[in-house]
Amino acid sequence: MAKLYVNPKVKKGHLNPELQGHFSEHLGRCIYEGIYVGENSEIPNVNGMRTDVVEALKEIQVPVLRWPGGCFADEYHWKDGIGPKENRKKMINTHWGGVVEDNSFGTHEFMELCKQLGCKTYINGNMGSGTVQEMSEWVEYMTFEGVSPMADLRKENGHEEPWKVDYFGVGNENWGCGGNMRPEFYGDMYRRYQTYVRNYNPNAPISKIACGANAGDYHWTEKVLETTFDHGNGYMDGLSLHYYTLPTGDWGKKGSSTDFDEKGWYATLNRTLFMENLIKRHGAIMDQYDPEKKIGMIIDEWGTWYDVEPGTNPGFLYQQNTMRDALVAGINLNLFNKNCDRVKMANIAQMVNVLQAVILTEGEKMVKTPTWHVFNMYKAHQDAELVESTIETKEIGMDEFKVPNLTESVSLGVDGKLHVTLTNLSLDEASDIEAVFTETAVKSVKGTILTGGMKAHNTFEEPDAVHTENFDGVKVDGNKITFTIPACSVLHLEVEI
Repeated sequence: MAKLYVNPKVKKGHLNPELQGHFSEHLGRCIYEGIYVGENSEIPNVNGMRTDVVEALKEIQVPVLRWPGGCFADEYHWKDGIGPKENRKKMINTHWGGVVEDNSFGTHEFMELCKQLGCKTYINGNMGSGTVQEMSEWVEYMTFEGVSPMADLRKENGHEEPWKVDYFGVGNENWGCGGNMRPEFYGDMYRRYQTYVRNYNPNAPISKIACGANAGDYHWTEKVLETTFDHGNGYMDGLSLHYYTLPTGDWGKKGSSTDFDEKGWYATLNRTLFMENLIKRHGAIMDQYDPEKKIGMIIDEWGTWYDVEPGTNPGFLYQQNTMRDALVAGINLNLFNKNCDRVKMANIAQMVNVLQAVILTEGEKMVKTPTWHVFNMYKAHQDAELVESTIETKEIGMDEFKVPNLTESVSLGVDGKLHVTLTNLSLDEASDIEAVFTETAVKSVKGTILTGGMKAHNTFEEPDAVHTENFDGVKVDGNKITFTIPACSVLHLEVEI
């Protein structure tokens, strides 16, 4: 029997709600058809936003949304997406599918979406092909309350009051699609551009996020920080990190989302767990420049990336979502919780119809994926306090792809209850667990579980093939509880103390 030790009296850090953030790019059917159908659509909507999708996203309490990219951000010119829709410029989305982008979803529409979701705003600015003036004027347009050309233009376009921009990313993947820059060059450019991302409202400051590394590019992190910190404090509130889980580790042939074997299962989970190495190693470099951890690590693109579904546009990155993805989500969210001293935000890629989406749509139909259900279980961690916990594990897997059989994190929620989230990575072996709560009597336990076969997924014909169920098999004995977590499952326990 594996032992789980929890000490509710030792607080390890605060779990920002933004650890469960989301990302929406002008890519495939993420925004158009997925989130935004337009005011004249027969699909029920409020100001163009799909009612069913918005309600599903509100249920998982989306805390923050990043937009408009991704690679699209560094070719996006914000003035193309404001004013009367019939006058907005059309362009070819050169990064994603070569389709026409009509700019009908722009700044006003994004802010409307965030208003409907009740979430914070994360705008990614264009450094790659945009000017300092363009970025500066966008910030002025969105946030300035007084008299100015951009504030006046916003009012002419129907929004009298300024919006709140919570986070602003200065460029995206500038080591690649955002300009193929050297880290020293980006560091200097970041210093210049961020100067003009002004805080017009001192009571609502914008958190500035610098472009960080691609996966294990520690040289980028080192040189960007060295360049930005050589005459001051770095001028930043966050540094991004991007890491995608590829079952094969090969960008040329990534593997299928639904047709995989046992080795593909363990390879995927093994590569997911590499996220912990990335957090520790990039975090150690950040510690050299920011030992007080004032700069957040912002993991604003993470998730699985497979070959697209057969018959779909290869530039749309549309993929199915199985119990394997649910385990990837649970593992990552537990890791973000356990490293909340440095990780302050994480945004899954992407929200709807792209990569590890929480929602899939097809016309008027909508499906909640297994990943959606994991976010729904983990939402109890939002704004909670991480408490000390450890769990005994054993190594499982195939060939070189070894993983621990269990991962966990525990928090003391705003509801005064302890929330334990566990993943069982084994395909065929349940695990008996005894949880011991230090000097803490347990009154009662409620559980929710997501489990199924490794390839189990929801379709438009069977939208509830994978769903959560109540988990009742917990025995309480003083400061201990015992239970069995099935193979291939994600579990949330709500513990009243």
